[in-house]
Amino acid sequence: MFSKSKISETNKPAPSAEANKPSGAAPATPPSKPATPPTPASAPSTPPKAKPPASALSSDLTITGNLQTTGDIQIEGKIKGDIRAHLLTVGEGATVEGEIMADDVVVNGRVIGRVRGLKVRLTSSARVEGDIIHKTIAIESGAHFEGSVQRQEDPLNAGSAAAAKPAAGTPTNS
Repeated sequence: MFSKSKISETNKPAPSAEANKPSGAAPATPPSKPATPPTPASAPSTPPKAKPPASALSSDLTITGNLQTTGDIQIEGKIKGDIRAHLLTVGEGATVEGEIMADDVVVNGRVIGRVRGLKVRLTSSARVEGDIIHKTIAIESGAHFEGSVQRQEDPLNAGSAAAAKPAAGTPTNS
């Protein structure tokens, strides 16, 4: 019934399969429709973009104003204002006067103001004058720190979480 040549013909491209058919054979069924190109909705999702490098503020830069990013910041200059970032690194020669709020905070230089972070690290060259609110903290020997330290589960949302808790617990009457 089946021969090896017929099986191998199905694996060959259409033009060569037509050439090998006997002349009296019935015409082959038309090839199936070519695959349609994927639509944008069915296209595979693009791979996530690579994380951009940290923004660096050089040692000769002085900024007065607030900074906010979802990325990383490396500060080597002087900032007068509040800073919000994912990872904030204060360089050895840097000075920040204002509140710092970041997932990760590494202080090598000077900070005058409150520091809020999930992970806060003061290196041996750090000088911090202000309160630190953290989930985890590391203070190396030699770091200078004046202020209070408070541990919170969510130090980045402390103000809004405290206000939301009583409202969430109160019953609502329709």
